Amino acid sequence: MSSLASVLPHLEEQFARHRLVFWHDPDGDYADELSSVDLHGVTVAAVSNDEYALKYQMLHERPDAKFLVYRQGAAPVGIRNWLLDLELSYGVFTADRTVLLRHDLGLACNGVDQVLDAHESFFRSSKRTEALKTLLNAADSTDLVQAKMCAVLMDQNEHSMLELTRSLLIENADGSSHEYESLDEFGLLDFHWAGVAKIYGYKADQPSVDDFVLWMFRNAIDGFKSDRPGALRNIELDFASLRNDRRSAKALMTLASRAAQDLDYARHLDDADLSTLAGNDLFEEVEQKVVSTLARQVTERTIGAREVIETIRGRQSSIWVDNYRDLYTAIGAASELLSTLATATFDLPSFDAGLQRYQQEWFRIDQLYRHFRLAVRSTDYGRVIETLGDEVENYYVNKFLFPLGAVWQHQVDAVSAWRSTALRPQSSFYRGQVEPLVRKGTKKAVVIVSDALRYEVAEELGTRIRQEDRFEATVEGMLGVLPSYTQLGMAALLPHKTLAHSAEGDPVLVDGQRSDGTVNRNKILESVDGFAIQAEEVMGMGNRELKQLYTEYHVFYVYHNGIDAAGDKAATERSVFEAAEATLGTLVRLVKKLASANATNIFVTADHGFLYQDSLLTDTGYLSTKPQGDDLTVVNRRYVLGRGLKDDAAFTTFEPEQVGLASDLQVQVPKSIHRLRLGGAGSRYVHGGAALQEIVVPVLAINKKRKSDTRQVNVDVQPETDKITTGQLVVKLYQTEPVNEKVQPHTLRAGLYVGETLISNETELVFDQVSDDARDRYQNVRVLLSQEADAFNNRVVEFRLEEQIPNTSQWRIYQRVPYTLRRSFTTDFDF
Repeated sequence: MSSLASVLPHLEEQFARHRLVFWHDPDGDYADELSSVDLHGVTVAAVSNDEYALKYQMLHERPDAKFLVYRQGAAPVGIRNWLLDLELSYGVFTADRTVLLRHDLGLACNGVDQVLDAHESFFRSSKRTEALKTLLNAADSTDLVQAKMCAVLMDQNEHSMLELTRSLLIENADGSSHEYESLDEFGLLDFHWAGVAKIYGYKADQPSVDDFVLWMFRNAIDGFKSDRPGALRNIELDFASLRNDRRSAKALMTLASRAAQDLDYARHLDDADLSTLAGNDLFEEVEQKVVSTLARQVTERTIGAREVIETIRGRQSSIWVDNYRDLYTAIGAASELLSTLATATFDLPSFDAGLQRYQQEWFRIDQLYRHFRLAVRSTDYGRVIETLGDEVENYYVNKFLFPLGAVWQHQVDAVSAWRSTALRPQSSFYRGQVEPLVRKGTKKAVVIVSDALRYEVAEELGTRIRQEDRFEATVEGMLGVLPSYTQLGMAALLPHKTLAHSAEGDPVLVDGQRSDGTVNRNKILESVDGFAIQAEEVMGMGNRELKQLYTEYHVFYVYHNGIDAAGDKAATERSVFEAAEATLGTLVRLVKKLASANATNIFVTADHGFLYQDSLLTDTGYLSTKPQGDDLTVVNRRYVLGRGLKDDAAFTTFEPEQVGLASDLQVQVPKSIHRLRLGGAGSRYVHGGAALQEIVVPVLAINKKRKSDTRQVNVDVQPETDKITTGQLVVKLYQTEPVNEKVQPHTLRAGLYVGETLISNETELVFDQVSDDARDRYQNVRVLLSQEADAFNNRVVEFRLEEQIPNTSQWRIYQRVPYTLRRSFTTDFDF
């Protein structure tokens, strides 16, 4: 029995157009409910062998009144039906559910009634029916209606095969099957698989999502080749979309992992070399193979550093790369470090030459070692490069630290005073760089002092600062004080005439005043209208508060401690490179915050550098002797302060005046990179001695410009033809210049369009080549035409490069090039 409530709206619609409505109900489904029909101004009349009377009443007695004429059972045929003329004039209403549903959905295509009848259960839910109604168009075919019904069951607004497949694959990857079971429950599963067979070419006696996934990945392994060229073009295009679209990328990675195991894909990689794996990111096993092969070849020196860089660069677009970035960073750093040290020589003609070569080239070895060690500690796959790590450690310690330390020590032993003509002394920092700025009172200066900011870390900080818009930064070295430790280094950076150790060594006195702590440094800075503050306080201030503070002083000293805080403790010394990385981020933010408070002249410097090796020191790393003297005031792993210190071949001894100190304490430092064997703090991280890593102190001079000075690198399209004659197009793209701090990488996407209709896959490209060689800055993009392209043969289409609009998810056209699509369909898609 049908419900009258569902019929009333349609009756009301009929009366909106007609005065008379004739309702035929052959099966009498609504006879019992007829008395409850309540339509405003409508007379309800049931036909009961009184047709003539009804006709007379409707036409003569009440010619303006509305009548609902209900007939139960079969209507008389031909002239025996006295109401036939009126029925022909006004039409006959039927409450057949299918007809009403078709009318309600606004459909008119042939065969739609059969579809609606076949899926009657789908329409029992008004929620599903209404959802479908919002997707339908009057001209929709029966296939489109069913596709949109599938979309409703999957809670989708899109009904394309791509989107329906995406939904089922995401569900399958999640271990669920609710949507798939809904297709089956409502009789749409056969329709779905028929569509998959027609559009993608997948056919199976017992199709399933699991089987489709394996079929899809098998074809991907084979490059979607088929007996009939182009037969698999749709699945090839959609497979790329499924993998690259963030909505489904994670699901496809899960499915790829399952498929790789089911297909035993790793076995196919046993004999694969790097060249055959280029551009292949189908399964995670490929990434693992590339990483392990690179690590082995770098360890064995069977691959050049340039090839390593190019291989790593080529893997950055892999969908798996996020889990392996640290490994690639480690391998890249190791390759450069090992290749550099394999041919390095450390001959030094003079003290000044050693200082210059360290700040010009040797610092890079320390930087690469830091990058390697940080990456190894950051990855979950450290065992993959364990052998490589041993090799890096051996080379760094035994072919760099010790040889360089020994050669440099000869120059240290030869100097009579701790000074250089190549580098200005650290003790002249204020007088030489800050005072000239603020002397006339018209300019201000900010000095950020980061404890143990080694030269190589500061050099990287300069690169990061220059990458920021409107910022410029230059780095140079100073000859750090000796001993190279915090109290003396911090004092040397303050305005002063004399530096001296106190009777017990510390605190260090600046013109007779204590220099330890922010309070004492503030007192010293008062003489130059200066102020000292901790970095944490600055970062916690609001911009208005910081601006106000900045206006009150001419010299602003900001103290930061990240690296030394970690390195000076045995429990945390192995995290010193993590601390250095965190320091880089903090200092960039600190510089930008100060600049936003109107600071334009900013210096970043340090009190000292440091030595670090990750491996435990062997006995050869320690002195076998101990310092001796009349009064050993301070004994540290890398320096000694005292009176009457005895000469020893293991130490270099300086009188206080030789190192620029106005006190009576002598200074002794262990030769080369050796440590004193002491209890307490760790021995991997040390400072205080005369090693180049400890005493080449950086000064980073930073200025903020008024105008923007960063931009993305330019890219040109260089077409080799103006016609597309096959199912694919290869376009040559040229990065016009190297990437640097101010010319930044550019991410673009490429595709073929007709108007706003995409007729190919979309490929994302990254232009980040730093090479000066133009040949290195070319790359090709291959776009595959979709089925939609068939409708545009012999027409002009457009190759587009698009770039993302900053801070949005929208894209805009970067470059466009017209092509004429002129294909012969006798060969269809010739891949």
